[in-house]
Amino acid sequence: MLAYAALLSALASAVSAGTILWDGRFNDMSSSADLNKWSWANQVGPYQYYIHGSGAVTNYVNLSPDFKNPADTGSKQGVKITIDNTAKWNSDMWRTELIPQTTAAINTGTVYYHFSIKRSKTNVPSATNEHQICFFESHFTELKYGWVNGEQGASNTNLQWMVGGQSKWKVQLDADVWHNVAYEINFGSNQITFWHSTGADPLTKTAGPFSGSTSSNGADWHLGVLRLPRAGNDGTGAEDWYFSGVYIESGSLTTSVASPGGAGAGSGTTDPGTGSPASSDVPVPSSSDPTTSVTSAQPEPTSPAVGTVKQYGQCGGIGWSGDTNCVEGYTCNKINDYYSQCL
Repeated sequence: MLAYAALLSALASAVSAGTILWDGRFNDMSSSADLNKWSWANQVGPYQYYIHGSGAVTNYVNLSPDFKNPADTGSKQGVKITIDNTAKWNSDMWRTELIPQTTAAINTGTVYYHFSIKRSKTNVPSATNEHQICFFESHFTELKYGWVNGEQGASNTNLQWMVGGQSKWKVQLDADVWHNVAYEINFGSNQITFWHSTGADPLTKTAGPFSGSTSSNGADWHLGVLRLPRAGNDGTGAEDWYFSGVYIESGSLTTSVASPGGAGAGSGTTDPGTGSPASSDVPVPSSSDPTTSVTSAQPEPTSPAVGTVKQYGQCGGIGWSGDTNCVEGYTCNKINDYYSQCL
């Protein structure tokens, strides 16, 4: 009977297999020092590493099996990303971010951006500062934590999913609770949908679809955290953020937290450009989480992406193909040859 159940489980995991377009699960990295092998002149490895402080890489990025969601058997290890008062890059913002190094079509058709995120009881993130997390440079979708500009009160301990700067979902960010996320992005119809679960539970469709600019050049999704300064309310201590199960897939959505292939060597299809196997569980019915607040809406008419780049968003640089116009009140400023920002 147990063998029969195992067979059914294996068959289910092979149904509706997706394709991994880019694999950022750190399975092939021995330590975070591997990130130092990347440069603009030597673009190797799964990540671009240039948005960080002036200290050693281990001040900002560290890898360990202890840093991953235990339910994710496809990942060998996770990453702890740290920001502190030395983690400044071309501004007073605290930021440590990794950007996919790939030529895969991660900004075409319908794709799914997967990751899990948590905080711990030490180096707790400041609830009085706005944090932009796992964001695109045009900020058409992202997570945010802490007090967000325009909110009432002085602090906010919710993790929020944003579309075009508007909160569509939120949940209390408690210590050591893994939040599993997939951004479903249809770049053709400009629609974004949010999938979420906690712990070992499979992803469920939680909010959306919503209309957005979906502006991306395929090299502008940031895994990590950007913390905005806030005069008189800045947190002073270092902050640790944990990420696990990071990959981008096309085809059918993998709802299982046990990410496909990787350390688990599951079955599935392979993208010729990456060599990464992929598999997907049969999608499960959506369920409501009593601890979350969800906003859903019907698709709205899209509008031209003119003057849509918000404060601190990218508006230019070598290779940039997104919007170059800032929203009213901000101008596009050159930071370096590769990055211009609305300030």
